[in-house]
Amino acid sequence: MRKGAVLFSADLPNIDEQAFTAPDLGRLFPKDHALHPPRILLLYGSVRERSYSRLVTEEAARILKQLGADSKVFDPKGLPQPDGVADDHPKVKELRELVQWSEGMVWTSPERHGAMTSVLKSQIDWIPLSIGAVRPTQGKTLAVMQVSGGSQSFNAVNQMRVLGRWMRMITIPNQSSVAKAYLEFDDEGRMKPSSYYERIVDVMEELMKFTLLTRDCADYLVDRYSERRESAEELSKRVNQRSI
Repeated sequence: MRKGAVLFSADLPNIDEQAFTAPDLGRLFPKDHALHPPRILLLYGSVRERSYSRLVTEEAARILKQLGADSKVFDPKGLPQPDGVADDHPKVKELRELVQWSEGMVWTSPERHGAMTSVLKSQIDWIPLSIGAVRPTQGKTLAVMQVSGGSQSFNAVNQMRVLGRWMRMITIPNQSSVAKAYLEFDDEGRMKPSSYYERIVDVMEELMKFTLLTRDCADYLVDRYSERRESAEELSKRVNQRSI
């Protein structure tokens, strides 16, 4: 060993060897691939009659369909505030069923008071971290976009990225922020040609690629040592309780 090199022990006495495994290329690149169109759920953050976040979302849904996705848009009208009603409320059930159905998501919010809107946040807050033993968002892809009434800003997309990480989602690198959104749509509600439109195409294309790349191994990508160890301990406790 060269002079000045630091000697260290390779022992890992704090590691549970049963739960500690090296990455498995076979599980990262499985031979069997899903052949159905990627299932993408789109959420938007405004219920006004001419909602620009809705119009952007509808354009994104059209682009996704042309790219080969099965895309569905959730209408937030009538969704109660989180914890204001029971989980079996029809709009809550509709949202949660769509989240479980999806393999990727798009969140689009206006920027209001320098932040994402309560309409979009309420939808995210109704999505639990787990339903039974299933985490409905873990390992799914996410694209984030925002619209602004003034100059271009990134406050809302930055907040949504934080939430995506908290929901254990794979948030793609690209994003869209449409400035002065009221100038970007015609009377029919269709987006005009622009660099903003092209960026949305870029984002949807990237979302599709990441979804196709990860959906077959999504569960494995977010499989964690700490949780495997906890599960092993819980199993051990249950076995011991049965023996008692």
